[in-house]
Amino acid sequence: MLAGYEIDDTIALPPNANLGIGIIGCGGIVNYAHLPAYRKAGLNILACYDQNPETARTTAVVHAIPVVSGSLEKLLANPEIAIVDIAIHPGAQLDVALQAIAAGKHLLCQKPLSDNYPDAVRIVEAAEAAGVQIAVNQQMRWSAGMRVAKQLITQGAIGTPADARIEVSVRTPWHMWPWIGESERIEIMFHSIHYQDSIRYLFGDPSGVTSIHRHFPNQPERGETRSQTVFTYPDELTVLIDVDHHNWSDDVYARFRFLGDRGIITGTIGLLYDYPAGRVDSLRYQANDKQHIWHEADLHTWWIPDAFLGPMASLMEAIHTGQPALTNGRDNLGTLHTVFASYQSAAENRMIPL
Repeated sequence: MLAGYEIDDTIALPPNANLGIGIIGCGGIVNYAHLPAYRKAGLNILACYDQNPETARTTAVVHAIPVVSGSLEKLLANPEIAIVDIAIHPGAQLDVALQAIAAGKHLLCQKPLSDNYPDAVRIVEAAEAAGVQIAVNQQMRWSAGMRVAKQLITQGAIGTPADARIEVSVRTPWHMWPWIGESERIEIMFHSIHYQDSIRYLFGDPSGVTSIHRHFPNQPERGETRSQTVFTYPDELTVLIDVDHHNWSDDVYARFRFLGDRGIITGTIGLLYDYPAGRVDSLRYQANDKQHIWHEADLHTWWIPDAFLGPMASLMEAIHTGQPALTNGRDNLGTLHTVFASYQSAAENRMIPL
């Protein structure tokens, strides 16, 4: 409980969570986020594949995966595998996803679902036509701060929302992903996509997007590493997402603030303090009353690795019930809509109506 409201940052599995899982792509994020979360929850990891066989073998040894598939086709032919967790470059995801769908597998796709909108639509429509479930790994929705904020907002704790902000000024280790540093689009496509998805989760789809993108002086990365994005809504709500990845100082911060006519939620995004080690999120709530008392939430789960269980658990629930996963492919097209609108806005120096 927090100020009389029910909160819980734990992530529950569906009753039958023993579905066989195959891992496609054995890079860093799989090894320090996906697989630790799955192993902690006792999920059934059957095989892994990577285009670099040595990378796959190392991953299998470290995480006790019984089979290293010699090819993508062999992994997809395994009848015991019901779900494939795809964690590869977004430009390659379309081809792999279509092969997995043709093999009748359910999909957990890495974000962004694609680096272009038409390919994302093709993946979603192919999954729908084949009757397989698809989820996108927008796991920030399960981070403790966003999860509890959603619970409070749903219960009316802040009343009618008026002002929402996510503000981040950190030094991001882009060297962990050299291919991202070489990309023309960086900040929104690979980072603030999480914030845009979380804002949609909390407050729904905006009616317009305005975005400004900048480089930091002498940065080695090719694409934008700073952005200010505003979501406007038909009512009085305005959202600001303000991000800088080249804060070289020790004055770093990663925080959120959601203000309504009945209350306010503030907190920190713990992961971004010394990424990828990070820390647990923080969250405080204050009601708009005469007392003005701050109530501190007791949070326990971490974004990495704990929140990475969320999309997989939601996908498993969708497979059992036939209902879409929380971050299903169709919903994720809405997030990609705001992402690509952000790039259009920055290029054309105008607000993009949605």
